[in-house]
Amino acid sequence: MSATATVCDTAAAVRSGSSTARAAVQASLDRIAATEPRVNAFTAVLAERALKRADQIDRHTQRSQLRLAGVPFAVKNLFDVAGLPTLAGSKIEATRAPAARDALLVRRLEAAGAVLVGALNMDEYAYGFTTENTHAGATHNPHDLTRISGGSSGGSAAAVAAGQVPLTLGSDTNGSIRVPSSLCGTFGLKPTFGRLPRTGSYPFVASLDHLGPFARSVADLALAYDVMQGADATDPANAQRPVEAVSQQLDQGLAGLRIGVLGGWFREMALPEGLAAVDQVAEALGTTRLIEWPEVARARAAAFLITCAEGSTLHLPDLKARPQDFDPHTRERFLANALIPAAWVAQAQRVRHWFARRVARSFETVDVVIAPATPCVAPAIGTEWLQIAGQRLPARASMGLLTQPVSCIGLPVVTVPLWGLNPDAPHLPVGVQIIAAPWREDLALRVAAALEAQGVCSAPVATL
Repeated sequence: MSATATVCDTAAAVRSGSSTARAAVQASLDRIAATEPRVNAFTAVLAERALKRADQIDRHTQRSQLRLAGVPFAVKNLFDVAGLPTLAGSKIEATRAPAARDALLVRRLEAAGAVLVGALNMDEYAYGFTTENTHAGATHNPHDLTRISGGSSGGSAAAVAAGQVPLTLGSDTNGSIRVPSSLCGTFGLKPTFGRLPRTGSYPFVASLDHLGPFARSVADLALAYDVMQGADATDPANAQRPVEAVSQQLDQGLAGLRIGVLGGWFREMALPEGLAAVDQVAEALGTTRLIEWPEVARARAAAFLITCAEGSTLHLPDLKARPQDFDPHTRERFLANALIPAAWVAQAQRVRHWFARRVARSFETVDVVIAPATPCVAPAIGTEWLQIAGQRLPARASMGLLTQPVSCIGLPVVTVPLWGLNPDAPHLPVGVQIIAAPWREDLALRVAAALEAQGVCSAPVATL
């Protein structure tokens, strides 16, 4: 079994008996050993647990019924993993008690036959877009080890791009699945807010947090997404919707779909490679329909304010008791955020709800819209500033320029990677967001599958 096999291929081989779960897991562990710490995606590798679980699957009398039989996967280290402290990228959480049980989505994947092999690096407390973690070190982009992987789920994207595992889980509050998917060249899914339960994950901003998968094919994303769906009464934000499977709809193509291209902010705040990616996807989809969302800059500002206020509140006790144990970048922002007036936050919530209503109208005339996922390809590690739209902008915050307005209103998004669009870095990808109306993940995935079938987007394993 190759470490670079896809989710679907691995599961099919193990179900049929042409390979074993142990072979798949051992190939993954070998690939991790060969590529770490150069990539620095993992903060914990669970070899003993993984091999024990693989052997259980190989002895499973109903192995042929397990949809993810033998598929190795790893999770951002804000997911609870039994026996490990839930780090959330921090030094402080390393001193807490280990988790008593796995997060719910981990349990659902393992119930379907997947095998957890480890935990992955991230920005401290998910507050960042670069995964330049002070405590664990930066995660490197597998396609160019001098560059960032994106964040905050940088370890999750890098592990898939490096061929360490075919499937990972991350979180997305303001773009933390879509940004690293774009920069590392993977497929990523941010479902509708409330679709997948967050039970057993460390929160960042409860009113914005989403969980979702990374993979190297659309079919892999869809299969993992189907397995993880289902109501959960213990997550107050969960929508309690039944499973709405999408895997069997991927080959329905584009017939009947109305597709638009987001203009305004989404074109003004992208560099040439981001614009070229969208234009290439639009041409492949046969659309020239331009869609304008109103007041996108205000929506992004609202997302910023809500993030700042909610994110800092959770950490006030540790900011008082252990300020020296925070990443300085995180600490300074949390302290400043704690001073934001409540009236500003209330106004941000009003803007958010107004924006959601206005955007909903656009889905009366289109089914799906597309936009760049990041303004540019991955910058070098340590980059402080970017020049975008004639402005000198802070690099760490600006990687989410094009994702935050979408997170703010909880829409489902699939990110697809395109290649060769920056002449100075043709080996680097840049992603396009495929955005659908709430609960229509099926449409976004159908469009992504059609683009993948045309060869417009792909997620090859990095050669390292």
